[in-house]
Amino acid sequence: MKSLSMKRTDKQGLYSVAEKVFSKSLVRMMGEQGHDFLEGAREGAYVFDESGKRYLDCYTSAGTFNLGRKNAAVAASLKKALFETDQGNFVMPSREKALLALRICHFMPGDLDCVLFGVTRGESVDAALKLARGFTGRSGIVTVDGGLYGETGFALSVSERKGKEQFGMLVPDVHVVPFGDLEAARSAAETKPAAFIMEPIQAENHCRHVSEVYYRDVRDLCDRHGIKLIFDETQSGFGRTGRKFFFEHAGAVPDILIVGEAITGGIFPMTAMVFTPELKTFFDLHPLIHLCTFGGHDLGCRAAMEALDEYDRKSPWENARIMGEKLMKDLGGLAGKKAALRSVSGKGLLISLKLESAEAARGFCRKAREKGLLASAGKVDESCVVLRPSLLIGDEEAAFIGETVTGII
Repeated sequence: MKSLSMKRTDKQGLYSVAEKVFSKSLVRMMGEQGHDFLEGAREGAYVFDESGKRYLDCYTSAGTFNLGRKNAAVAASLKKALFETDQGNFVMPSREKALLALRICHFMPGDLDCVLFGVTRGESVDAALKLARGFTGRSGIVTVDGGLYGETGFALSVSERKGKEQFGMLVPDVHVVPFGDLEAARSAAETKPAAFIMEPIQAENHCRHVSEVYYRDVRDLCDRHGIKLIFDETQSGFGRTGRKFFFEHAGAVPDILIVGEAITGGIFPMTAMVFTPELKTFFDLHPLIHLCTFGGHDLGCRAAMEALDEYDRKSPWENARIMGEKLMKDLGGLAGKKAALRSVSGKGLLISLKLESAEAARGFCRKAREKGLLASAGKVDESCVVLRPSLLIGDEEAAFIGETVTGII
């Protein structure tokens, strides 16, 4: 470690450091899909590399930057907060925590009126499954195949993540059923588990989603058997699919909703578990079942409140619906003409292109970067390329996405 030098701060020097202190394979993987550059300036729908070249950002840190890169209003709010507050004592209520909790509840559709803040997706998933087990007094967890929820204990246990067996036994009593198979869901529900958890649209798995009837039927099954329904909308929330949340398309409100880092527009690390007043009764009896040192960070709460104001001011879900329909029409038509493009799936500005293989997907991402578009291959279905631009893109950016995809496929 002492041999490391900070004399070289250019791309080659910093990537050399990354190989030594992080992972050689990580650096190789970045190169395989054209992500081997240093991010420089960030502005709106675009990110620039260290040489100043501009890219339309269709990765957006897995849908975190819904309001664009370095959103000016949220950044200004955070800058102001730096001079007025700090983290706060994490276990104590504060003005910021309370006001943000109220703001979230007013923003949410359905009877989702209670909040527990977190920092990462996996942590909020863990908290949700702990709450479901604690409230019901049951241990079973049912999930669907093809989901990805994070890297922590419960989250990893319910994820379809390649290589997770290398970590040994994970959380027990997890049962996986096929996504969209109502009979399998019915059989699992009859065992009376604590929770049924799913990503209602699987961003990293070719944006797979199913009939609206399925979500409503699963909601009914959960009600009938006293099971808590959990939707993870880390990637599909805050307007990404053309509504505030995907569950509005489905017509089924969960008992617990996981929301991701888009809650602050990507300016500050924050997630949340939003849940019903019924479930809060367990917290009333057991207030410290889940603690997070930086959850509800007062600075982050300020940023999130401004982000929510931005969401309400700009209603980006409406633009996501319009631009998404345009892109789905254009790209869907390509799938019938280009053999290399097997299918196009998605909702709003969460769009997946299924190619011939994982190598084809990585190759697409490399070529896209050369043309000025940043995209990423799927983490569950690696033969897919996922497009997640800012929800505030206009006709020019949408046209550029369509032209770039057409030029590569």
